[in-house]
Amino acid sequence: MKKTLALVLALVLCLGLLAACSGNKGGSTAPTAAPAPGGATEAPTANTTPIKIGYLGPLTGGVAQYGIAVQNGVKLYVDQLNAAGGINGRQIDLVSYDEEGDATKAITGYNSLLDSGVVAIVGDVTTGPCTAVVAEAYPDGTPMITASATATSITYNADTNTVYTNMFRSCFIDPFQGETMARFAYDVLKAKTAAVLYDNGDTYSTGVYEYFVSKANELGLELVAVESYASGAVDFSGQLTNIAAKNPDVLFLPIYYNDVALVASQAADAGLKATMLGVDGWSSVLDAVTDTALVEGAYYCSGYSAADTGALVQKFLSDYAAAYNGATPNMFDAQGYDAAWILCDAIAKAEASGKTYGSDEYKAEIIAAMKATDSDYVTGHVSYDDHNDPQKTAAIINIVGGEEKFWGSY
Repeated sequence: MKKTLALVLALVLCLGLLAACSGNKGGSTAPTAAPAPGGATEAPTANTTPIKIGYLGPLTGGVAQYGIAVQNGVKLYVDQLNAAGGINGRQIDLVSYDEEGDATKAITGYNSLLDSGVVAIVGDVTTGPCTAVVAEAYPDGTPMITASATATSITYNADTNTVYTNMFRSCFIDPFQGETMARFAYDVLKAKTAAVLYDNGDTYSTGVYEYFVSKANELGLELVAVESYASGAVDFSGQLTNIAAKNPDVLFLPIYYNDVALVASQAADAGLKATMLGVDGWSSVLDAVTDTALVEGAYYCSGYSAADTGALVQKFLSDYAAAYNGATPNMFDAQGYDAAWILCDAIAKAEASGKTYGSDEYKAEIIAAMKATDSDYVTGHVSYDDHNDPQKTAAIINIVGGEEKFWGSY
């Protein structure tokens, strides 16, 4: 009896082993889904938890116009993406923080966004706050993209030879703007002499000024006057009188639109006849000047023009008008849209990687995907160099008859 029982048990064991082997031909250890009622196999439940991304920028304060425009572009893209089903079936939850244009508040905002659970951030908007935030975000490995901070220091610390590998931008950089406008003055406008007025307390302004001067010297464009002022100044009459006395062909103003409005009025009072040249901080200048004739004939460097007839630009214009009561988007709107587009494309790749949502590995996948960007967007074709700076051309805007005209790409 004992021998018979042992043989029966051995036979049962062997049959069990054979059944196990025949059901595992591929070597997978994944469990089989339990049968659903009616004999069907129930599919695994999809993850529908929203993906959180942050927006960090000034929505109130002296530079709120930039922050609001960038946010409008970001929100438009996110809304469109969500309407199309989101990423991997997951909606995007956009969490915004108003840092009021203040660097200290920007750091507070960055930490607040992390505490809310965002996996990546669009921001900051202007150079000073963005520089402060990068110092916090780089050690954390937080994926970030700015739509408008143009200083080289945003992505690269020259003092330590450190590339902030987590930080990207959809806008071009200060050296590009300064050098482009010097070349434009010399090659296109045939200027022989130039003057500069810049804000010596602003990183953006001083950075662009330095590269303009360097390129001007290289080209042989004579600098007959260089004047500066302290941030927050409202009286430029002394500097403009000195510049007018030199009678330059062009006056380069690497400053923001609100300062341009004041300078333009006082330049007219000083009898200055030079053609004014500007940079992307001029965007919205026609909304700030008391009389558009004050900036008639001026040119400035922009990342985008609504007069561009390209298909992506025209669709963006139509979509923006539909979303914002017929309004025409400016450069900051467009660059905000592209920043969100680039970031969300990268998040889609991170989702496809299978990495755990929100983990360091997941964020590293987002960063790697942004680095590999090589595609067309509203503001042009974008790919990234070794410093995570985009390679793209500029749109030159000419103010004619009180309107901004697209001179062309340069």
